Amino acid sequence: MHNRLSQETSPYLLQHAGNPVDWFPWGEEAFAKAQAEDKPVFLSIGYSSCHWCHVMAHQCFEDGEVAALMNDTFVSVKVDREELPHIDHIYMQACQLLTGSGGWPLTVIMTPGKQPFFAATYLPKHTRQGLMGMMELIPVVNNLWKEKRDRVISEAAEITRLVRRACEVKPGQGLRPQLLEKTYGELKARFDPEWGGVGAAPKFPMPHNIMFLLRYFRRTGDDDALAMAVKTLEAMRAGGIYDHVGSGFHRYSTDREWLVPHFEKMLYDQALLAMAYTEAFQLTGREDFRDTAEDIIAYVLRDLRTEDGVFAGAEDADSEGEEGKFYLWSTSELRTVLEGSSYSLAREVFDLQDDGNFRGGDVQGLNIIHQARDTRSLAEILGKDADVLQGDIRRMLADMRKARLNRAAPFKDTKALADWNGLMIAALAKAGAAFDRPDFTAAAEQAAGFILENMVAGGRLRHVFMHGQARGEAGLDDYAFLSWGFIELYEATFEQRYLDQAANLTSVLLEHFWDSTGGGFYSTGNETAVPIARTKTAYDNAVPSGNSVAMLSLVRLAGLLGDRTMKDRAFEIGTAFSGQAEHLPSAYVFLMCGLDALSGPGMEVVIAVDPACSDARAMIHALRTRFLPHAVYRLGPEPAPPGFASGQLDMPPVNGLPTAYVCSNSSCREPTTEVSKMLEYLA
Repeated sequence: MHNRLSQETSPYLLQHAGNPVDWFPWGEEAFAKAQAEDKPVFLSIGYSSCHWCHVMAHQCFEDGEVAALMNDTFVSVKVDREELPHIDHIYMQACQLLTGSGGWPLTVIMTPGKQPFFAATYLPKHTRQGLMGMMELIPVVNNLWKEKRDRVISEAAEITRLVRRACEVKPGQGLRPQLLEKTYGELKARFDPEWGGVGAAPKFPMPHNIMFLLRYFRRTGDDDALAMAVKTLEAMRAGGIYDHVGSGFHRYSTDREWLVPHFEKMLYDQALLAMAYTEAFQLTGREDFRDTAEDIIAYVLRDLRTEDGVFAGAEDADSEGEEGKFYLWSTSELRTVLEGSSYSLAREVFDLQDDGNFRGGDVQGLNIIHQARDTRSLAEILGKDADVLQGDIRRMLADMRKARLNRAAPFKDTKALADWNGLMIAALAKAGAAFDRPDFTAAAEQAAGFILENMVAGGRLRHVFMHGQARGEAGLDDYAFLSWGFIELYEATFEQRYLDQAANLTSVLLEHFWDSTGGGFYSTGNETAVPIARTKTAYDNAVPSGNSVAMLSLVRLAGLLGDRTMKDRAFEIGTAFSGQAEHLPSAYVFLMCGLDALSGPGMEVVIAVDPACSDARAMIHALRTRFLPHAVYRLGPEPAPPGFASGQLDMPPVNGLPTAYVCSNSSCREPTTEVSKMLEYLA
C-alpha cells in the first residue's frame, strides 16, 4: 500500500509513502479536503536524517492503530522542512509560542484555514514520561473539535495573531559599532574554557561564532578572542563529533566534551566548518587547521558529491535501525582490524575502553573514536617522533576506513538544495584559493555551473534538485548563500562571469525580497504564497541568517563593483534588525560579522598585470593565504564599471611588473610592485 507521497521526489516524504497514514503533501488539495470533510489538519514536519523523526515514524505512523485514528480524525500533511523551509519556520514559531521550545519532528494541529491550535515535537504512541501519546491525544482533539469548536477556533485565531506579531520586525536606530564588543562579551561569558565552545551540553559547532571571533581578534588584537576560537577548533577536531575514520563533522555533541555526537552529518555543517578552519589557517598559519579543512572537503567530495557534481544534503544518524552503528567500534573488532602493535597503539591514541565510551545505545561496549591527547603530547609519552606517530595514526585510520566499508552505510539524502550548495561552493572556492588547490576550485565551478544550467528558470532560481527535476521557489537563503559562493569563486578565479552572477542574484533579492518599508529581506519572494505571515529574520540558527549573509555580500559587492547603493542597502539591513540585536547580539553573530565589515576600514585591491610579460602569482598568493576580511580584490587592468569608487581598475602595471593598487574610502595608496609593501598597506 502506498499513499500520495509516493508521487513526491523528497527522500523524506518517500520514507513515509508506505505508511498506513493517508498522508498528503503540502498543498491546497489537503486543505480543501479538510474543509469539505470538516476535519482539522495534522501537520508533521521533519527531514530524512532526523533520528527522532524516524523514532516517531516507527512508533506511530507505521502503526495501524495510530494510523486508523489519524485517518478518521484528521487530514494529515507531511512536510520536508528542507524543501519547504518557510512552512517549517512559521509553524515552528507557533510551536515555540505554545510550548517554549521547538525541534523536529514538529507536530502541529490546525484548522482547515491553516491556523494552529496545538503544537508539540516528538510524541510516542502511548503517554509516558510526561509526553502525551498519540493514542490519547487524538481522541481529546477529536472531542474538542466536535464539542467545543468555537473555543478551538477562537484559540487558533489568537495563536495566529500572536505568530503574526512575533514575525513583525520594528527597525531600530542602526547597528552601533559598540555591539561588536558586547557580542564578544556575551560569547566570552558563556565560553567553556576547558572544552571550548559556548555553553554546556548539548553543544553545537556554530562555526559562525568562530568566524566572528577571528574578525574580532583581527580588529582589536584581543588575544582571548583568538584563544577562544583556537580552543574550540582544537577540541572539536579531537572529539567524537569529528569522524576521525571517514572525516567530516557530525551534527552536534550531546555532552560538553565533544565526545558523544548526534551522528547525522549535514552538508551545511561541513561547508561552514571548512570555512572556519580555512580562515583560522589564514590567520594563524597552523597546518593542522589546513589539514582539517582539507579532510572535511575530501569527505564531501567523496561521499556527498552526486553524479551531477552538486552536493547531497545529509547522511543519516542511523543505520540498520540503530543510531551511530556505522561509526562505533568494539575493542574486539579493532583487535582484528588492526592487529598486534597497531591495536596497542590505537588503545593509547583513541583511549579505547573494553566496556566502551558510548552511552545511550542498546548495545554496550562500543567506542566512539576520538583523540584524547594531541599528537605531540602523546608522542612525548610514547617516546616517538610526532611526525612518525602522525603517520602511524593515518595508517590505522585508513585500515579502519577500509573495514568500515563493509558495514551498512547510513541513508543519504541526495537532494541538492541551492542554499546549502551555495555554502559548499563558497567553502570550496575559499579553500581552493587559500590552499592553492585547483581541484577544490574546479569542484566549486562544476557545482555552480550545474545550478545555473539546471536550477534557474525564467531568471529565477529553484530551491531543490532531485530525480532530474528542479522544484520549489527559491527563498532568501538560496539567493544569499549562492551569491556568497559566486563572490568566493570570483576571488578564486578572477572570472568576471562569477562576479556578474553574484550581482544578478543580488538584484533579484532587491527586486522581489526587499522590504521597502522597514528594510531588510523577507524570507520569501513577493510571489510565494505563505501561511499566516511573511517572515523576516536575522537571528542565526545552525546556519547564519540569510539577511546577515546578504548584508556581508552587499558590502563586498559594493567594493568589487563600486556600487555605493549596495553598501547603503547593507546599512539598511543593519538598521532593520538593530532593535532586536541590541538585546542579545550574540544571537545575531553573523549580523555582527556584517557590522564588522561595515565598520571598515574596507579596502579594495587591484592587481594590475601585463599578461604578456609578468606573473602575478606571488602577489595573488599573498592575498589569498592571509586572513583579510575587510579586503576585496580584483585583477586588472580593465575598464572600471560606472561609479567605481576608487577608479583604479584601469590603472596599468608599473614597469611591466605586477602592481598592487590598494584603496580605501575612494583614496589610494602609492602603487607598489612589492608584496611586502602591499601587505603593509593592508595591515
